[in-house]
Amino acid sequence: MIVNVSKKILIVGLGLLGGSYAKALKRFGFHISAITKEQSSIDYAIKEKMIDEGSTTLDERIIGEADLVIFALYPHVFVEWIKENQHLLKSGALITDVTGVKRNIVYEIQDILRPDAEFIPAHPMAGREVSGVENSTEKMFIGANYIVTPTEKNTPEAINTCMELGRLLGFSNVTTLSPEEHDEMIGFLSQLTHCIAITLMTCNDKEDMEKFTGDSFRDLTRIARINDLMWSELFVANKDVLIEQMDMFINKFGELKSMLETDDIDGMREMMRHSSKRRELFDKK
Repeated sequence: MIVNVSKKILIVGLGLLGGSYAKALKRFGFHISAITKEQSSIDYAIKEKMIDEGSTTLDERIIGEADLVIFALYPHVFVEWIKENQHLLKSGALITDVTGVKRNIVYEIQDILRPDAEFIPAHPMAGREVSGVENSTEKMFIGANYIVTPTEKNTPEAINTCMELGRLLGFSNVTTLSPEEHDEMIGFLSQLTHCIAITLMTCNDKEDMEKFTGDSFRDLTRIARINDLMWSELFVANKDVLIEQMDMFINKFGELKSMLETDDIDGMREMMRHSSKRRELFDKK
């Protein structure tokens, strides 16, 4: 479906990710509309020619004309939107999302969604430490990963369309996982790393350290500038997996601490060599 530029795309939630989607897709000539809270966001996006039209209200025409609807909302807001407003979607509409957790929303939405519409979930593994449509850029998708998380309720056409969407957006790696596999993976690769950055940033409040720090501390705590409203919701939604990952990290950190306490230089060096070898696999090619 997505290859046909006559299809209309609606983005619900015109923030950093929603705006970046709009910028990337507008290059291909799609008709892009948006619904978001702030009129200033709509005005900015129209001025920058990121969208063709937009509204801060539930414009029935805009919603009803959309062939593909991309939801860039907090998880609980997304669920509530579908519960209250899905009657506005056209028959045959395909919807997708950018949500960072899947198990808690995918099955619920698919269960309550009208049978003549389809939800194919996805997660763009990309972001920045800023927010708002004015900071949007399609460049953050380059070299990044895009994960589609289908269920047995999804059609092959919807899965293929969502994967093609990821490629059009510019993602370098487009893959599929089940919602359960996704949440396990994301608990380690994303949520745990944010927990570590938060803890590191708040465990020592000594004044003026920012005057003496090097790049290593800046790099390690880059994601500590965090949207507390969104990330606290994501943490709780994936609580069981995240706690397991936190325990795993604490145990491994304890091993390193024990090596240091006992002057086990060989053990530390072996752990460092293993770390270096593993890190090579994560370098963007």
